[in-house]
Amino acid sequence: MLEYFVGTWKFVSHLNLSDYTQAFAFANLHGFGITTRDHDSLPKPIITISRAGDVMMIKTESPIEKTETSFKLGQEFEETTADNRKTKSLVTMEDDGSLLHAQKWGGNRTLIRRKVVDNIMVVECTIKNVTSSRVYQRVQEKHFGEP
Repeated sequence: MLEYFVGTWKFVSHLNLSDYTQAFAFANLHGFGITTRDHDSLPKPIITISRAGDVMMIKTESPIEKTETSFKLGQEFEETTADNRKTKSLVTMEDDGSLLHAQKWGGNRTLIRRKVVDNIMVVECTIKNVTSSRVYQRVQEKHFGEP
C-alpha cells in the first residue's frame, strides 16, 4: 500500500484553509506564519514521497520553504515542522489504506491524513476538530526513452 504514495505530487486546490488557520491561532501557537487572508496567493507546494526499505521520506518544496521528514511506520520520532514547532510524531498505516501522521507538542495535537485515489492525493489536516483538505495531482514521471 505504501507504493501508492511514492512519487511527486503537485498542489491543485485547498478547502477550509481559513477555518484551519484560525484554529491554529486559537491554539495560541507560536511561529505559525499563514494569515487567514488571501490563501489563493500562497505558494503551491510540490510534495515528493519516497521510500528506502522501511524508511519513508516526505519532502515538501515551495518557493519560500522546504521541509523534509523521514520516519519508519509505527515508530515515534521528533519532527521540526515548517512553522518551526518541535513535535513528537507518529505515522501509521490505517486499515483504509491512508497514512495517519499525528503530531503532539505543548498539549496540542494535529492529525494529517493522506489518502490516494486514482492518482489524486488528498491531505486532510485536523486541529481541534477543524479539518482542512488539500488536493494534489500525481506528476507523471517521464520514463527513459520517452520524448
